Amino acid sequence: MTTFDPSGPAEFDGIFGLPNDPDAAGVVLLPVPWEPTTSYRKGTAGGPKNIYQASLQVDLFDRENGRPYEAGIALLRDDDEIVRLNDEACALAQPIIDNGGAHDRPELVRALARVNELSDALNQRVDDIASRWLDMGKLVGLVGGDHSSPFGLMRAIARRRPGLGVLHFDAHADLRAAYEGFAHSHASIMYNVHEQLPDIATIVQVGVRDLSEEENDLSERSPRIRSFFDVDLAERAFAGEPFGKIASDIAAALPKEVYISFDIDGLEPALCPATGTPVPGGLSFREACAILRAVVASGRTIVGFDLNEVSGASEWDGIVGARILYKLIGAALRSRRSP
Repeated sequence: MTTFDPSGPAEFDGIFGLPNDPDAAGVVLLPVPWEPTTSYRKGTAGGPKNIYQASLQVDLFDRENGRPYEAGIALLRDDDEIVRLNDEACALAQPIIDNGGAHDRPELVRALARVNELSDALNQRVDDIASRWLDMGKLVGLVGGDHSSPFGLMRAIARRRPGLGVLHFDAHADLRAAYEGFAHSHASIMYNVHEQLPDIATIVQVGVRDLSEEENDLSERSPRIRSFFDVDLAERAFAGEPFGKIASDIAAALPKEVYISFDIDGLEPALCPATGTPVPGGLSFREACAILRAVVASGRTIVGFDLNEVSGASEWDGIVGARILYKLIGAALRSRRSP
């Protein structure tokens, strides 16, 4: 029998080199290799595999969060139905993307309707899988895939925890009603949360630096959305304000229970150069971790999380993604132990 050595090389085939037993683990991760509506660069469907491979080199002791591995962390196997849905939707969506939308072309209009149906099916499939583990008392996280991937998980958690808030790390507001006709576009995830999940009380956005005028208008007029735009964070830092104070203000905008939706492009592009839609600016790795620390220090409880838009085409993106994932897990577990 292999003796587990947390300081040694990975000896098991689970994520982070841990034994892969979801029934025994306190943290269950759902991979969603999904990218039909990705509108610039493909590759996010390979994100879960890339993160898994990079995770085998992550040291398991964390100075911030202690020993998250002790709770047990298991990455589920790819779900065959999700893979099938992605394959069909990608084939139908690409001609629409290449054309900049369906534009009343009958064959593309039919394809668009089908992609929207498949996206609904994906959301239900994620909801169903997540619900099984949530009902067993697990902390459930999702590893995407493009940023439309976690809607089903957020819906499942919101049903069980009405009044929670979403802490949204992203370069983009994702508040478009649709993009290129796709109702569940990666550019629409927070619009859909805002419009379809009333049990989510607050959406706090951090690092946004690319958005349309309509998205900006929604952000300004909705009492449920609070945006800490990248330019505003930079102005505060340039004025000499400590980032610890900024992080505390972000945490203070959240309700007691928090779901974290982390698009990797919320970080500066040097940390995710192959992501689908990189944007100059963004958070450093240390700043992102400081915000997570502030959420925990404020006494809030992290009830779920997702990590999205990590490219499968770059080893470096996987290395950063695996470490962000471990920080998310560690912060969530530590928040549950806080007084």
